Amino acid sequence: MDCSIDESLDNSTVEAVKTPNSKIVYDNHNHERYPPGDPSKRAFAYFVLSGGRFVYASVLRLLVLKLIVSMSASKDVLALASLEVDLGSIEPGTTVTVKWRGKPVFIRRRTEDDIKLANSVDLGSLRDPQEDAVRVKNPEWLVVVGVCTHLGCIPLPNAGDYGGWFCPCHGSHYDISGRIRKGPAPYNLEVPTYSFLEENKLLIG
Repeated sequence: MDCSIDESLDNSTVEAVKTPNSKIVYDNHNHERYPPGDPSKRAFAYFVLSGGRFVYASVLRLLVLKLIVSMSASKDVLALASLEVDLGSIEPGTTVTVKWRGKPVFIRRRTEDDIKLANSVDLGSLRDPQEDAVRVKNPEWLVVVGVCTHLGCIPLPNAGDYGGWFCPCHGSHYDISGRIRKGPAPYNLEVPTYSFLEENKLLIG
């Protein structure tokens, strides 16, 4: 390399160090200048971006509303969740069947003899031991889901060896308290959630 060029570079570097200058000089030799964009095109791009944001926000809003609605129970669903039953027409010793949440529910008005019989059972002889008192809120009324706990058949009322229910599918016998006494069923008939609104009004669910 030419020594004169090296000396020139060195002198320039030394001079720059000795006399610093805050002014920055840009080399625009290789920079290509572009003309400003068309205002109409900029407006169109802004319109497209704004429209896209609006559509996105609308879709997001619809999804959120759909989620909220799906999580909120409708009036029809709430109505099906509970069932009010008039007990005034049920005679002592008889059983009526109502439909609740797609399942049959047995409501039996028990006689004094029924109540005495239910309370006289030795709990040690039961497969699923439960006192009658924990299965009823009023000794006169027994409320149970009418689905056999074996394979889901519907037992027949006022039948079987124990005067309660008999499942014809596989021969399960339930007593007057809905407790399993004989046959393959492993558990007693289920007691649903219920309450007495008045003396002759029952709310299931």
